[in-house]
Amino acid sequence: MNRPFSARANRVFISVNVLMAGVISLTCSVPILRRASQIPRFSLKRLPKSSLCPLWSPSFSLCLHTQLNLTAAQLAAGICTAVSSPMASPAEESFDSNPLLRDFEFPPFDVVEAKHVRPGIRELLRSLEGDLVELERTVEPTWPKLVEPLERIVDRLQVVWGIVNHLKAVKDSPDLRSAIEDVQPDKVKFQLRLGQSKPIYDAFKKIQESSSWSSLSDAHKRIVEAQVKEAVLNGVALEEQQREKFNEIEQELEKMYQKFSENVLDATKKFEKVITDRKELEGLPATALGLFAQTAKSKGHENASAESGPWIITLDHPSFSAVMQHAQNRTLREEVYRAHISRASHGDLDNIPIIDQILKLRLEKSKLLGYKNYAEVSMSMKMATVQSAENLIEKLRNASWGAAVQDMDDIRKFAAEKGAAEANDLAHWDISFWSERLRESKFDINEEELRPYFSLPKVMDGLFNLANKLFEINIEPADGLAPVWQADVRFYCVKDISGNPLAHFYFDPYSRPSEKRGGAWMDEVFARSRVLARDGFSVRLPIAHIVCNQMPPVEEKPSLMTFREVETVFHEFGHALQHMLTKQDEGLVAGIRGIEWDAVELPSQFMENWCYQRDTLMSIAKHYETGESLPEEVYQKLLAAKTFRAGSLSLRQIRFASIDLELHAKYIPGGPESIFDVDQRVGRETLVIPPLLDDRFLCSFSHIFAGGYGAGYYSYKWAEVLSADAFSAFEDAGLDNEKAIKETGRRFRDTILALGGGKPPLEVFVEFRGREPSPEALLRHNGLLLVAA
Repeated sequence: MNRPFSARANRVFISVNVLMAGVISLTCSVPILRRASQIPRFSLKRLPKSSLCPLWSPSFSLCLHTQLNLTAAQLAAGICTAVSSPMASPAEESFDSNPLLRDFEFPPFDVVEAKHVRPGIRELLRSLEGDLVELERTVEPTWPKLVEPLERIVDRLQVVWGIVNHLKAVKDSPDLRSAIEDVQPDKVKFQLRLGQSKPIYDAFKKIQESSSWSSLSDAHKRIVEAQVKEAVLNGVALEEQQREKFNEIEQELEKMYQKFSENVLDATKKFEKVITDRKELEGLPATALGLFAQTAKSKGHENASAESGPWIITLDHPSFSAVMQHAQNRTLREEVYRAHISRASHGDLDNIPIIDQILKLRLEKSKLLGYKNYAEVSMSMKMATVQSAENLIEKLRNASWGAAVQDMDDIRKFAAEKGAAEANDLAHWDISFWSERLRESKFDINEEELRPYFSLPKVMDGLFNLANKLFEINIEPADGLAPVWQADVRFYCVKDISGNPLAHFYFDPYSRPSEKRGGAWMDEVFARSRVLARDGFSVRLPIAHIVCNQMPPVEEKPSLMTFREVETVFHEFGHALQHMLTKQDEGLVAGIRGIEWDAVELPSQFMENWCYQRDTLMSIAKHYETGESLPEEVYQKLLAAKTFRAGSLSLRQIRFASIDLELHAKYIPGGPESIFDVDQRVGRETLVIPPLLDDRFLCSFSHIFAGGYGAGYYSYKWAEVLSADAFSAFEDAGLDNEKAIKETGRRFRDTILALGGGKPPLEVFVEFRGREPSPEALLRHNGLLLVAA
């Protein structure tokens, strides 16, 4: 599974390290209509209640102006409504009118602008600095005097910075970039100040060394242990001169991560291929032509149409993948492929010096902390060690290599049978095209012809029904309850079977190349927390973002999805479930917080398995026009095609994981090898066709250079072992046995989804599965078990 930013959220401990990485996507909310008493506790004075301006609901063709006035009984019943009040004048720039500083019930995504970022973040940091000084003055090694005030400080910054960072990801603009760039050093400075607080560190150490340690709960022990370890990783034990150097490195790294991400987005947006001759697009399906024409319209070609053009191809994933899989024009495929692998590698958008600087600074930082390399630093907060991660990758590489070689032989033979001139010299831009033709021939499945059976509304209905069956929850539309940043964004309430609200989530499904980062991710908005609950509520309930980049509706058609896009939605929803269904009340280890990074992909990859389960698939696969179900024979072919090119797809992930570990465990910046020399060497070991000599994919590898996966990309394969083994528990129970499925689903919810970071992930897995994990299920699901044996 490789999503440019899958589920990147605060999957690790919500400490300074997580905040330093920015809002790391992974990858719902407060009790329905969170009261004002439940909002983050800002110590700013005279904060007015957020004025949620009239918002456009994607569900209703009207502007909602309903005034909020609900009783406690209505709240308990889960009634959803919208709130609004007069908007402040654009000219007002006072702190009181700044939406980032208001006493909001839901983040005011619809009114936050770039002009609010500088004054808002700086005033917030000033306030938090005062709170931190007070905490240090009064700190004691007790929960109420240490952990609870610390959680309030961390959460306030997390929520407000999360709003700004999220808007940058989904509504990017030059003004917003500039504002974030200006305040980011201040934010990092505060985070370092917090992470290096000696009074706080000493207080945690005293708890750890106290006579009452053994009587603490698992969750409390995990919080203390993680805070002690992360304080050391944040430089608390360094001498003053070393700490100053460490802080300089962290500031510079933060700038590098930001610039890397911006360059990738800008380079992706920069490429536009205008086509006016329909013959150049032979083989491309109607959905792709419609997308290209729609893109042309958005670029000023008012009369563009799917039938007569003009058409514009971009490097955004829906456009890029359509060309790679379906364009008969080999020259076009090559041009688009080369543009894709050379993104952000030259000119003003060159990420090469940024990568070099990131690797240099990470290594320097690691040595300051007493580690040999950055991989060791990364692994210190994960399940795996460098050696165990390398061992798993090598085992999977061996299991995948033979199958991948066979995959390539099959493609060559098929291309030769079809009289392709390139059959004996297949290039990288040929593989997707000919493998798709082979898959269509072998299984009689045309992915584009399947799109009409996977309309977004039906897919979401089926996903929600599955969640109800497995985890006994109901998911209901709540459009209009919370402000949104784009008219297409949906908002949902999650309730238990008694109708009690558990969470909320936003869903932003469509690609917007001009302003939205590529990939798919889940992220948190609010986390479950006992400390942040007020006025009669026992906890603050969670809110999540789910963001995808699939093809938007074209003309009168709904968003028609590829099966891969269906899997992506299930994947990100799995992350959201772990965030939303947690029963952990300690905010610092609730949901996805505090879970080791290499375990956090477990529920997301677990959910992907259900896309192939018959009842689930047939419930979502309904023709958007006729309502006809996917024919049974097509389902059987789809099932048979599940392991098609499994070896090749596995090697692709292994390449990414291998180059990541190689660069962070063994590479010497400024040494005899360049990063591309290393990539070529790794590529020869992990790709049947070695990478092109001018391949610069590293320049857009945002996972490891801007997305929190540095020395951690192996986590996808590590967690895939866990997720496949977890799904095998349902297979053992019998996928057709509804009673057994419900019982197993309840156990999965009560362990994997409920316990958060309050227990070590291995213990949580054993509690669910009854034993330690085995890679057997993963190899079996991928058709590689016999190869591995």
